[in-house]
Amino acid sequence: MSTEQEKQELDARARRGETVIPGGTGGKSLEAQEHLAEGRSRGGQTRKDQLGTEGYQEMGRKGGLSTTGESGAERAEREGIEIDESEFRT
Repeated sequence: MSTEQEKQELDARARRGETVIPGGTGGKSLEAQEHLAEGRSRGGQTRKDQLGTEGYQEMGRKGGLSTTGESGAERAEREGIEIDESEFRT
């Protein structure tokens, strides 16, 4: 299968609403999904650069504790989980 044919098939699937590029969720075409994935990756790297590696990991730990009814900070406090926000440098 040719590269052009593969791109056309992926684009058709994307236009039907399927996510064909990891991180491209919400894109209505192959090109849109590629741009979304690139921007999300670059945004995450920028945030990591701003916070530093340790701060970025702490932020992920806090975010991983969140639920629909409770923020990560609320759950951490309720369960006695230590989150070191001094690592969050901006």
